[in-house]
Amino acid sequence: MTDDKSIAIIGLGWLGLPLAEVLLARGYVVKGSTTTAEKAAQLIDQGIDAKVLRLDPAPTTNPAELLTADTVIINIPPKAGQQGDSFHPQQVGYLVDAIRRGAARHIIYISSTSVYPERSEPVAVSVEDDVHTPDQSAAPALVEAEQKVLTLAPERLVTILRCGGLMGYGRIPGKYVAGKTVDTGAVPVNYIHRDDVIGLLIAVMDKKLHGTFNAVAPEHPTREAIYRRSCTDFEYDLPTFVAPEKPLTYKVISPEKLILATDYSFQYPNPLEFPYSQS
Repeated sequence: MTDDKSIAIIGLGWLGLPLAEVLLARGYVVKGSTTTAEKAAQLIDQGIDAKVLRLDPAPTTNPAELLTADTVIINIPPKAGQQGDSFHPQQVGYLVDAIRRGAARHIIYISSTSVYPERSEPVAVSVEDDVHTPDQSAAPALVEAEQKVLTLAPERLVTILRCGGLMGYGRIPGKYVAGKTVDTGAVPVNYIHRDDVIGLLIAVMDKKLHGTFNAVAPEHPTREAIYRRSCTDFEYDLPTFVAPEKPLTYKVISPEKLILATDYSFQYPNPLEFPYSQS
């Protein structure tokens, strides 16, 4: 038996921890994983039933108790550059096997809009049906991981949330390009503020929504506009914007399917107006 107000978050990091804090405030029983005993102790003090779990790619400890929750959110960003393309799908595969042995009813996997290939101009808006298999994707390992999670359906509700670039708080766009030369200024961004990801996740859980959805802010200003605003606001050195040597490919991601399914109103629909903090 599981409590329908119980949540297990695999990965209490930059997104997972503030999500856990919001859920605690809403009366949920929150479990979660971290990779060190020191951080687990800190989280327990906050009221989160934290367990140490590393996926190397197999679990270093038995995740059965951690996964005893109504909803399981898999929030482990892939590190293909460090471990190779097969590592993340293997991590997710082990988790899926463990979930299958438990009683969780709703599984949410945090994926990325990086699954969509970039295209030459004119650019069609990318929607969920554009990518279903690894061979269609710019990030085949992510789609392979998605497919492993989807094998849990229809016995369980399964939601794939393809997030755009997660921004806000200390993730300040201008910080990463200050003083550099940028030739991608005309490219539109596909960003989403962390607060809106959390709001969308809560809407998905409240509605027991299942399927594959894009989570990205509905407006897509250019990188140049974003960088200029960000550098000005935080007094970073402006980058030097130059024309690319050849036409650039890019993509615009549509969040329409998720907005229609949740009736969610974005707190920050325009990335030019995202709030940030250097603290």
